[in-house]
Amino acid sequence: MQFATDLVCWKCGTSLAVLPMPLSRLAECPKCRAYLHSCRLCQFYNPRLTSQCDEERAEEVRDKEGANFCDWFKPRPDAHRPRGEGKTQAAKAGLDDLFGSAQTSGGKVETARDKFSDLFTPDKKPGK
Repeated sequence: MQFATDLVCWKCGTSLAVLPMPLSRLAECPKCRAYLHSCRLCQFYNPRLTSQCDEERAEEVRDKEGANFCDWFKPRPDAHRPRGEGKTQAAKAGLDDLFGSAQTSGGKVETARDKFSDLFTPDKKPGK
């Protein structure tokens, strides 16, 4: 029996190494109980397309996160994408680009974000 050694849950990122392959239609993540035989774990899933599927011959599945009967399903190891992580990093980079960094008297480089945090941390004095 082959196991899903490299696979992780598309929703929470938990390893699926304990599950036998091929994944059954109703297989669930041991941690978050998300269905695994779903579009979100499939190598053909492509959210940029209208149908959200790269396989042209596949029948349309409305619920991309639910269990389905798609014959084209092939699990992909890199299916987990934390929500908002890319947007958060882009926003932080934008702040750094906008405000730059400032040199303090001790020679330490602080970003504007650090200075902003210092202002609103009750136990910390600004600049220390």
